[in-house]
Amino acid sequence: MKILKVKDYEQLSEIAADLIAKQIKEKPTSVLGLATGSSPVGTYQKLAAMKLDFSNVLTFNLDEYCGLSNDNPQSYYFFMMENLFKHINIPKGNTHFPSENNCDKYDDQIARAGRVDLQLLGIGSNGHIGFNEPDQVFHNKTRVVELAQSTIEANARFFEKPGDVPKTAISMGIGTIMAAKKIILVADADKFDIIQKMMNPVVSPQLPASILHYHPDCTIIYVTTS
Repeated sequence: MKILKVKDYEQLSEIAADLIAKQIKEKPTSVLGLATGSSPVGTYQKLAAMKLDFSNVLTFNLDEYCGLSNDNPQSYYFFMMENLFKHINIPKGNTHFPSENNCDKYDDQIARAGRVDLQLLGIGSNGHIGFNEPDQVFHNKTRVVELAQSTIEANARFFEKPGDVPKTAISMGIGTIMAAKKIILVADADKFDIIQKMMNPVVSPQLPASILHYHPDCTIIYVTTS
């Protein structure tokens, strides 16, 4: 695991975007795994500004809320369109999202694409990656998950009313995430405490991101508060 401490969110976004751009330039047919949430927004903005050729890139998103239509501003489909896809030349058919209807097929789609070349991750305040919440075991496959109360509370700020936050979501599994050839995890200053916990070499499904200690090519980029 490679650890990069950065001074601010701007630097975090620049480094992450440069690493993704390098991947696309070296392999124009790259398969990218993409995260949502506040941490990767700056990365996507910088990627869009680079005017890279995404015409042969395939993308697979980590997760999506259950029960939200694609045109709902809080759906992750809408998030990706607004923050990245409508600003680059990626064909719509090259972008993929998990749904309640394709959980069983999503991992197969990724496998047929030749595995994810580079997976971008954020991290939840409880250590989740994707929507793989703290649990007794690591779940390998894409599935519908019950969101932890801490996740629901953290995401309430994006919704008009706390009661509007979905209680379930679809998430790529830990096994699929770990099968990616490269992983980049980005974390802004508000995730400093959970990043410090994740650095502990003890791997436990109670802190899902700790599994990344076992990945052979994982880079953690985080804003330090010190």
